Amino acid sequence: MNQASARLSALLPNDVVARLERLRIQPRRKTTARGRGDHLSGRGGTSTDFADYRDYAAGDDLRFVDWNAFARLHRPYLKTFRLEEERHILILVDASRSMCFEGKLARARQLAAAFAVMGLFSNERVSVWAPGIGDGQVVRSTRGRPAMRRALTAIEGIAETGTAVPIERIVDLALAHHAGRGMAIVLSDFLSEGDVKGSFNRLFASGLETLAVQILGPTELDPEVSGDLRLVDSESQQTLDVSGLGDLMQLYHEHRARWQTELDGWCTARGGRFIATSSAESLESLLFERMRRGGWIA
Repeated sequence: MNQASARLSALLPNDVVARLERLRIQPRRKTTARGRGDHLSGRGGTSTDFADYRDYAAGDDLRFVDWNAFARLHRPYLKTFRLEEERHILILVDASRSMCFEGKLARARQLAAAFAVMGLFSNERVSVWAPGIGDGQVVRSTRGRPAMRRALTAIEGIAETGTAVPIERIVDLALAHHAGRGMAIVLSDFLSEGDVKGSFNRLFASGLETLAVQILGPTELDPEVSGDLRLVDSESQQTLDVSGLGDLMQLYHEHRARWQTELDGWCTARGGRFIATSSAESLESLLFERMRRGGWIA
């Protein structure tokens, strides 16, 4: 068997998958959903992790009475435990027309696969969403290592939609079918028109911590242009004839920097995170250096 056929997924080298299996996605706030899982909530529950004592009340389960304390104090006290709950990981992939430029969608698929591996190996409940594929649900909510190969195969199949899809459409698709707290990982160039701030608000109100990754092409980060040009919007197909590129490029870079600052601010104000990357950046550098230093994964 050759090396290519032995790969678990065409999206990730096996050595990258092996490293990801040992990592977890790190939330900033405790957001878990009802159901059995590996995360301890702040509410009382029935795990084996002791939390505190409280006075016994009529109707309480006698199995949780501390009989040793009753024998000493002649008063019944109930042992309470921290509830183990599930954390949901929603991975939202922008597959609109602009994402096919300079490998941005390919990088989004790789990152979606990486986060899915970490989530599934951490026994999180993982789902993946992208517009243009059925009802938008690429991977239905699943958990556990046995689901990994099926999830990776589905993510490989995410294709560019050929249309302009505002970010709120992706969020609406996910929230229309989702119930559960956790994290929403948004992979997009954030170049489509739409109410991004409102989308982040809806994710936050649904109990989902937003981790936003802006993926731009090298040319979008540092355009090398000269002379008179006709620019074509890849989403709307509108054209714009421009000249005097010196001033225009300065305005472009100022606008891009300001937009990234706004995206960062909207995420962090809601307890989330934001990072911008080039589709040409090394995947290993982004995951294992920048994201680990930034506390995204550990």
